[in-house]
Amino acid sequence: MDDHAVGSHRHLSRRSLMTTGVLAAGAVGVTASTVGVPFSGSPAQAMAGITKKVTIYVEQLPGGLFGYGLAPGQATVPGPVLEIYEGDTLEITLVNTTTQRLSIHPHGVDYSTDSDGSPLNASFNNPGETRTYVWRSREMFLASGRRFMPGSAGYWHYHDHAMGTDHGTAGVAKGLYGALIVRRRGDILPEKQFTVVFNDMMINNRMAPDTPMFEANLGQRVEWLAIGHGGTFHTFHLHAHRWADNRTGMLEGPADPSLVIDNKDLNPGSSFGFQVLAGEGVGPGAWMYHCHVQSHSDGGMAGIFLVRNADGSMPPGAEEAIHRFQGHTHTHGS
Repeated sequence: MDDHAVGSHRHLSRRSLMTTGVLAAGAVGVTASTVGVPFSGSPAQAMAGITKKVTIYVEQLPGGLFGYGLAPGQATVPGPVLEIYEGDTLEITLVNTTTQRLSIHPHGVDYSTDSDGSPLNASFNNPGETRTYVWRSREMFLASGRRFMPGSAGYWHYHDHAMGTDHGTAGVAKGLYGALIVRRRGDILPEKQFTVVFNDMMINNRMAPDTPMFEANLGQRVEWLAIGHGGTFHTFHLHAHRWADNRTGMLEGPADPSLVIDNKDLNPGSSFGFQVLAGEGVGPGAWMYHCHVQSHSDGGMAGIFLVRNADGSMPPGAEEAIHRFQGHTHTHGS
């Protein structure tokens, strides 16, 4: 399979710049680009209620895959990470360069029926068609009884809802999916982002040993975005790192009741995210991430999170561990 279709094994570290219009994008993780807030490692700052405009191209890729991209020839699996703040609007011009009916459908944000991305509401792109989708977000607000209605902040996702069936089953199976983040003002921003999609028995439509290898230096703030697709139930486990089971993955204080976990269900249609400091408390090394359903990890649902030394050099034993992973035979267990 062409590496360009799903990204290389090495992390490309770039920073995106915020404007009030189109937001420039760089490659994220091993697969995609980020549109939205910049990486800084500091609390997020943004204007309220701005509209961000972005053009996304849908292209057919080698190996029967399809991908979303921010420019012609840049489609990837997963597609670009889309980011906004609560209160912002995201206006997406979707350009269908393929011969298939397809769309883009979001989770976690507000939209009208004509931006639903589903054939039910006649919201899709015919072959060769360009269509605009508008997604809105909002902050929490006070409801009756001193309760609050939730806002849009969270780790969400988007995907096709029209290829193959009225539910986009073929499009999702072939790679038309990506991460959507709605941040709350004041959120801490990461230095690196990794998107992991468990799609049936694949990770980002790959199987070990060809799954993505994500990289960070010791101590860097890393954001993981986990998404589930397909028809198979999974769990996501990250070796040697843990996070709080809440919106950000970080505790709000000593009294925060959130459970601290290192394994979480990742089932079709679900998504979550969290931040960790790479190698905190355990040091650099080649750490695995994988589905913890044993037969799934045996079958190839595993990858490597390479934590390099703080200066970017390879830690002792990591190269050998990578070679062992690449030479390991993954087979379905009995």
